[in-house]
Amino acid sequence: MPVCQIVDLLRRKVNFDYPSTVRFRCLKCGICCGDTEEKKRHILLFRKEAEQIAKATLQPIHMFAFELKDKAPYSYEIKRRVNDKKCVFFETNHCTIYSLRPLICRFYPFELKMSISQKYMFLFTKECPGINKGRMLGKGHFRKMFRLARAKYIQTEYSHRGG
Repeated sequence: MPVCQIVDLLRRKVNFDYPSTVRFRCLKCGICCGDTEEKKRHILLFRKEAEQIAKATLQPIHMFAFELKDKAPYSYEIKRRVNDKKCVFFETNHCTIYSLRPLICRFYPFELKMSISQKYMFLFTKECPGINKGRMLGKGHFRKMFRLARAKYIQTEYSHRGG
């Protein structure tokens, strides 16, 4: 994909729905970092994210993630510890790769979906105890999240095609 097309995609205005009355503050409880009784976590990685984590941790990707098939645009899923079903990078109640954490972790407790009518929308899970705590999140917050998702996706597509 030529650079001019990438810049155009990043600048293009896209409409999306978002929860306009939700408040959120991370309570650093770690529920998002592992399985719960109700939900099995799938911490998915773009290929580029896995490569960055491997470089920073000096580990080959297969040591911390499983390769995925047919989950495009994701290429890997982070492994969980057997004893507590938490992400292998979650230690002593904090993320050891926080500055490199995957997009899916940056978004939690929100996720970006496409509706049947082909409109993007942000949803959230009520399992997170930080929902309805803290400050109200406005459109600007979700616009930043959307731009980050779009940039990560474009980066993945561009590097996948050998750009």
